[in-house]
Amino acid sequence: MRLFNTELDRKAGMLLPISSLPSGQGIGCFDEHARRFIDVLKEARLAYWQLCPLGPTGYGDSPYQCFSAFAGNPYFIDLGEFLQTGLLTEEEVMPLRGLPENAVDYGHLYQHFWGILRIAHRRFSETGDKAFENFQKVEKKWLLPYATYRALKGHFEEKCWIEWPQEFRSFQKASASSLCRELKEDIDFHQFTQFFFFKQWKALKAYAKEHGIAIIGDIPIFAGLDSADVWTHSELFQIKKDLPTHVAGVPPDYFSPEGQLWGNPLFNWKALENSHFDWWIERIEHNFRMFDVVRLDHFRGFYDYWKVPYGAPNAIKGEWEKGPGLAFFQAIHNKIPSARLIAEDLGYLSKEVVELRKAVGLPGMAILQFAFGGDSENIYLPHNLDPHTVIYSGSHDNDTSIGWYAGSNESTRDHLRRYLRINGSEVAWDLIRSAYASVANWCIFPMQDFLSLPSWARINTPGKAQGNWAWRMTPHDLDLFRYKNTEYLQMLADLYGRR
Repeated sequence: MRLFNTELDRKAGMLLPISSLPSGQGIGCFDEHARRFIDVLKEARLAYWQLCPLGPTGYGDSPYQCFSAFAGNPYFIDLGEFLQTGLLTEEEVMPLRGLPENAVDYGHLYQHFWGILRIAHRRFSETGDKAFENFQKVEKKWLLPYATYRALKGHFEEKCWIEWPQEFRSFQKASASSLCRELKEDIDFHQFTQFFFFKQWKALKAYAKEHGIAIIGDIPIFAGLDSADVWTHSELFQIKKDLPTHVAGVPPDYFSPEGQLWGNPLFNWKALENSHFDWWIERIEHNFRMFDVVRLDHFRGFYDYWKVPYGAPNAIKGEWEKGPGLAFFQAIHNKIPSARLIAEDLGYLSKEVVELRKAVGLPGMAILQFAFGGDSENIYLPHNLDPHTVIYSGSHDNDTSIGWYAGSNESTRDHLRRYLRINGSEVAWDLIRSAYASVANWCIFPMQDFLSLPSWARINTPGKAQGNWAWRMTPHDLDLFRYKNTEYLQMLADLYGRR
């Protein structure tokens, strides 16, 4: 008997990070463009909007390396609300006007966005807002450590907590210090950013629900070393004397001869089990207050994970270590029996990992870009799929389908053309149509594929430290999608039973 019953109705959806939405402030946010995007999803009969994690990002701008597993990214706050309520003037937000529409300039945002938010905070502090005070009380367990962490991080020149003076290397020690009392305004500022992030997100999610759009969130399996979570709960991680003993990664393979060294501290699963996995359960409950469905990143890490000594130059000299397995999911089920979870189960999987996913009852993922270039046994080919699957043309880590096809060898391209009976001139739409027709109950596609964009629109290249997460859809792109594609997508939904 399966633990969870994440049944998949036969539907389609779109993958688009918040950062990739149009806006007038240099990065996608929770403004009228987001609501218009939801309107267009509904018109195209796309029932799901899948996001990348919404946490606050730092160096490298990756939403998979956040300062908190609970906090939201302040860049996504719609400053239009502050303009309407008088917390900001148009002149004060001018540094964010006129930025490129098709890319995020994170350096410019870092220089200007925080200063603008601080102006709004100073004015807001004079209002004595009761809703803010209530938010501080309700969310105190994660909010106060996060806000304290960010205030101290700013004081210590944005260094990671392991480089701070000894007396500040844990929330328990630091919170009693005179420095934290001196940083009271900064701590309040970071709580203010979270109040407006969650206030606006709640309104946007309600708008999506009113229009029949469900939202799929994403939980990275690991926490960042430079995070309030590890700083506050170091006992739950493989950390000794304020340094990780081992970090996360994946072993060498055909594509990466040195493996991938992610650098995240690994969990102390024994300590987590002794605490009944409380931190993880609180994290998942928090995500289900934000999303309708949650994708668990790197599912195989719950069965076993690649353990690399801290300080190693690459991921070659690692070893497999057992994860928490079924006991972890049983604990989640006991607290959240109706949780709708998706397993990111891509890559090489042992039969034990597959058995764990099936025992838990989670649908897995399939990527069409991984299906071609081999033989008929490839598990990602449409004829080999299980209906209890979410199929994608590509994910946030893949090239666009146009870019992938152009960069593939001729054998792979030939296989795709013969399998789909196409000439390859519109490969993105050929993959979309193939996924719609497949037995997989959910099919989800990046906006870049709906727009048939080449490699320059790729959002992330794994292993590349900088230059990722920058692509944005312009208002013209959204208009183009609506006027050129919605009628065709309505037809596909009717034809393949995805209404």
